[in-house]
Amino acid sequence: MFRTIRLDAVLVQAVIAGALSFSHLHDLAEAAGQDGWKAWAYPISVDLLLVAAWRRMRTHTDNRPAWVWFVIALTASLGANIATAGMLDLGDVPPWLRILVAGWPALAFLGGTLLAHTPAPAPVKAEPAPVAAPLPAPAPEPVWDTVERAPEPAPDPAPELPLAPAPAPAPAPSAPVVAVPPALLDHARKVADTHHATTGNRITTETLRARLGVPAPLADAITAQLA
Repeated sequence: MFRTIRLDAVLVQAVIAGALSFSHLHDLAEAAGQDGWKAWAYPISVDLLLVAAWRRMRTHTDNRPAWVWFVIALTASLGANIATAGMLDLGDVPPWLRILVAGWPALAFLGGTLLAHTPAPAPVKAEPAPVAAPLPAPAPEPVWDTVERAPEPAPDPAPELPLAPAPAPAPAPSAPVVAVPPALLDHARKVADTHHATTGNRITTETLRARLGVPAPLADAITAQLA
């Protein structure tokens, strides 16, 4: 399939402007003593330098060298257009203009070489964002002992004791002998053992009397038998 060529006003204007500028550069070079094919090479050199500088500005971030050579090529093109518009006698070109035209090939070669072989600046690598340090793990909460402990058993109440018989009169004036029932003696021994295991000390007569609730003589008799 053949593609249809569409005329664009901007493209047509660019072709006309380029042809006029090309012709003015050719006429100026020919008037400065560059005859034959050399007069046609001058406008090609100026236009190529202009295009190379423009492409360099479009593709690189550092545009200062490209802008310098773009202004030089544009000045050469505009100067030729103005000089051939009647501002200069092309039949009698001044020496300084002949020097500029003769030195242009070296200047254009230098500009084209620098634009083509100047390396592009290396892209700046973005520094990685600082990684935040991990937060320390929270300290474990203390686990309180929630186990319900059983209360210590209270001491068994003293059993009801029968009334002790009245002591028989002793022939001698000695202390009366009190009889201790076996059940009371066993209970008193348990109370004494519990007291010793709890406090580490042997139970006294007063403490034993208070625990058992017995009279003082009976408490003394029980203490004597426990010893």
